[in-house]
Amino acid sequence: MPVVRTADIQPHRMHGSTFTPLIRPAAGSAELCVWRLEVGPATTGVSHRIHREEAFVLLSGSISLTIEGESHTLAPGDAAVAPAGSTISLTTTDLPATVMVTAPVGFTGELPDGTIVNPPWVN
Repeated sequence: MPVVRTADIQPHRMHGSTFTPLIRPAAGSAELCVWRLEVGPATTGVSHRIHREEAFVLLSGSISLTIEGESHTLAPGDAAVAPAGSTISLTTTDLPATVMVTAPVGFTGELPDGTIVNPPWVN
């Protein structure tokens, strides 16, 4: 059973947030990716289209998750799923937030300018 130790993980920074890969192909997973997302206070995430389904569980703080123009505020313990092909963004309040995120291997996203993002935390 592959075990991932937090001390051995190289976090990635993008758009003012920290992505810490936990489960991914480089850690022995064939189908799933799981990462911890830490977002600073009063952060407005970059709207982007996801090519594969993505699920979110809020661990701490408060976020507003917008999926296809519909926004929902999540409290710790709340979960949400964004379908493949949807446009999403995440905004924090005046407090930081920690979110556990999962997506299938091969997950990619597309920025508003058409740039395809193949996140290093899912490889």
